[in-house]
Amino acid sequence: MATRNILLVLVILVLLSCIPSVRSGPNAYIRRFFAECWRMKGVCRPKCVKPEIYRIICDDSHVCCVKEKDLPPVVGK
Repeated sequence: MATRNILLVLVILVLLSCIPSVRSGPNAYIRRFFAECWRMKGVCRPKCVKPEIYRIICDDSHVCCVKEKDLPPVVGK
């Protein structure tokens, strides 16, 4: 009986690993919250819009776009 339950759990885990993950979530506000960067002042995007610059990389294809006014001042320049 125990081996049957273990086999069932393994089959379910294998089937779940074959399902691709979905990037769009049920709530756009939650997705935007987790896509923020640079102390919650930047947004992860594929390409920054005109008044923004990027400083760090969010993941493989997105950069952290931050407005210049939100960046800390440069010291010693």
